[in-house]
Amino acid sequence: MTEKKKFNSSDKDRKYDFNDFTEIISLLRSPGGCPWDMKQTHETLKECLIEKSGEVISAIDNKDTANLCEELGDLLLQVVMHAQIASEKGYFTINDVIQGVSEKMIRRHPHVFGDVKVSSPEESLQLWQEIKKQEKSK
Repeated sequence: MTEKKKFNSSDKDRKYDFNDFTEIISLLRSPGGCPWDMKQTHETLKECLIEKSGEVISAIDNKDTANLCEELGDLLLQVVMHAQIASEKGYFTINDVIQGVSEKMIRRHPHVFGDVKVSSPEESLQLWQEIKKQEKSK
């Protein structure tokens, strides 16, 4: 009896989550995966990252929300691919990326997650910049 693959192109109505997506990327880069994906490095993906970022900006400029959704997916692919490559080398994982950015958002928003008060978007931005400057000077 043939074992059914966890991910199958015939699953038209399946709903995927972030964990599924990271597993898909891992499978693409694993032995028996996609030769192109397996060959990629941080360096070879730099142009793709630039291109996909530009496509996100174009979708925003065009106020094309359907295209924006698609292009954000392509940009997310770049982030997850870089994290997968780093994980394979033992540098960090996607969870480390998520942990770091979550900590940063909480640290740099003490007006939301602490006792600091701000009264405008400009004050929020100024506070962000002050905290960032303090962090970078350490």
